[in-house]
Amino acid sequence: MALQLSEFPEQLRAEVQRVRELVAALHAELPRWELVVWTAGNVSQRIRCADLIGEDLFVIKPSGVSYDELTPEKMVVCTLDGVKIDDGTPDALTPSSDTAAHAYVYAHMDRVGGVVHTHSTYATAWAARGEAVPCVLTMMGDEFGGAIPVGPFALIGDDSIGRGIVETLRESRSRAVLMQNHGPFTIGTDARDAVKAAVMCEEVARTVHIARQLGEPIPIPQEQVDSLFDRYQNVYGQKK
Repeated sequence: MALQLSEFPEQLRAEVQRVRELVAALHAELPRWELVVWTAGNVSQRIRCADLIGEDLFVIKPSGVSYDELTPEKMVVCTLDGVKIDDGTPDALTPSSDTAAHAYVYAHMDRVGGVVHTHSTYATAWAARGEAVPCVLTMMGDEFGGAIPVGPFALIGDDSIGRGIVETLRESRSRAVLMQNHGPFTIGTDARDAVKAAVMCEEVARTVHIARQLGEPIPIPQEQVDSLFDRYQNVYGQKK
């Protein structure tokens, strides 16, 4: 029997609503940064609630719904098995076709709190070639700690894509992976962090592509990449 949202503790129902509102709002960032077309792409965020109901949940975009029509009420709540819970949304409102990939990442990478998938033009072009984006920009050292790697080819329909993401990123500092012949997936501490990674992934993929038209880009030595990554992750910005 499906989990019933109505039976959750009040504090969890309030958190589900908060995350629905956040995820709905973050989907607007994908077309704003020209990372998606039509209804492609998706954002999700984990809800850490295993202490309350025995397992975590996540919120994700419904399948095939226009970005202009997305509202918090249309966001779909799933278990980490990718099963939609009974949350009051219409039965016909099914979760994204990439739900199994998101679910697998959450189930196997506890540090991940947000996942984003786009078909952004330049990052997807690198994925079509099955080629990692080399670390030739300080921005890449800052954000990704090195090159953006390529994950294996996999078809939508089961957890194959999720397995490829986890296998590629489990031991990597990168928050982005280019799934071969498909496109980028990014991870983060939460959905906003994963959206930022998606934006930055496309930016560096575009810039390195342009640089290659002018000549061979200059790689950054690994010790300098390490220094850039450490500074950006531990020193840069305002501390909470």
